[in-house]
Amino acid sequence: MKDEVIQALEGQVSCYRRLVKLAELQHGHVQQNQTEALLDVLRNRQVLLDEIMQHERIVGPVKRGWNDFVEGIEAGERTRAESLLTETRTLLQEIMNADQNDAMVLQQRKLNLGKQINQASAAKQVNKNYAAAAYGNRASRMDVQR
Repeated sequence: MKDEVIQALEGQVSCYRRLVKLAELQHGHVQQNQTEALLDVLRNRQVLLDEIMQHERIVGPVKRGWNDFVEGIEAGERTRAESLLTETRTLLQEIMNADQNDAMVLQQRKLNLGKQINQASAAKQVNKNYAAAAYGNRASRMDVQR
């Protein structure tokens, strides 16, 4: 059981390390507005998250009784297990911070786009009002019935 848990912890750390690298790629794609590449990164992240969940099926129950688990293993294994768990938490925090920063960039981009749309709509209305004032509301000379 202990070997299986430690292997699952190692698997999770490996996945989280790869997620950190993908988060870096994601950040570049967000900054450069590369939608297709961003979607590829998100698909790859989902594959890793699925793998993490497989490991979590083994690790999760042990985490709930972590103190009992580490008391039942040798000092070297205990140190290894605790360092893996600590690294998992550190990597997860790094990923979450990167995702939060990217979300803020995307939110700001969305707000800016909304402003541009509103400005374009306002300009269209100004032009329409100007044309009506300058030229009046003339009937079209084109016969659209033909």
